Amino acid sequence: MSHTSQPKNQDRENFGVATRWEVVRADSSDEREWLAEAPVCSLLKIHLIAHVGRMWARAPFEVIRSDASGTFALIGIEGEGETLIDGSWRTVRKDEICLLPAFAPTGIRAKDDEVWNFAWVRYEEERETCPILSSNSPVIQRGSGHPVEHAIAGLAADMAAGNTEPATLHHWVELIHGFVARAARPYQGDDRLWRVWQEVERDLTQDWSLSDLAQIGHLSQEHLRRLTQQQLGRSPIQQVTLLRMRRAVLLLTTTAEKVETVAYAVGYENQFTFSNAFKRWTGKRPSEYRD
Repeated sequence: MSHTSQPKNQDRENFGVATRWEVVRADSSDEREWLAEAPVCSLLKIHLIAHVGRMWARAPFEVIRSDASGTFALIGIEGEGETLIDGSWRTVRKDEICLLPAFAPTGIRAKDDEVWNFAWVRYEEERETCPILSSNSPVIQRGSGHPVEHAIAGLAADMAAGNTEPATLHHWVELIHGFVARAARPYQGDDRLWRVWQEVERDLTQDWSLSDLAQIGHLSQEHLRRLTQQQLGRSPIQQVTLLRMRRAVLLLTTTAEKVETVAYAVGYENQFTFSNAFKRWTGKRPSEYRD
């Protein structure tokens, strides 16, 4: 495969003739040549993931972004490559995880003639929303990337074989996102938060308020807000909505329940309010998503 392009704003993509890749994307809106034939798994959208994949890169492979529109998680599997961080090129080695932030100049490139095998997870975020990375997220850290590599390979293999059983795809997606979330926030450790979200997940039908959540964790509302923002990258109410949308995706793709029933099961008394919220999170109405 070969792909070279130079989009606007000085962005560059040069894959060369010896680089190979395997991709699964969330939708078909990105018309770049190297993504054009990749299978679509819309379940990725629930976590704002644009695409995931594995790359076997050789020089002159290079990708430069002047203003990346989403967090890019790169996991070194074999060999070495380089990534552009804060204006400088830094080496990424085997068993290292590199987290490149959204809305900043970033880049990756292969070194010499060495094959650089890495996996990646690319998010698509809005400037006004909370990105997966926080100010405390490590840029490069040690950690085996084989679990997420295997999850991406499993998702790609199922998509290529036409094995689109929703429950299986859902588990692949959760494994992939969970790996990146843990890498982005490796120092979280306040058990009070997890008690809160476990209680919410047990009863998503309840009309949870910030006061209710704070009471479960024995925290002040401001302390809960600060901890949730720091550890999850979103507000407590946004986290409740995320849990509802994840449950809705699971119900829509693994059961034949009516949309109205799914809406009620995840805490929405009004089907149309649920449908609008679901579209904001996934880009599709519940009935379209199920189809």
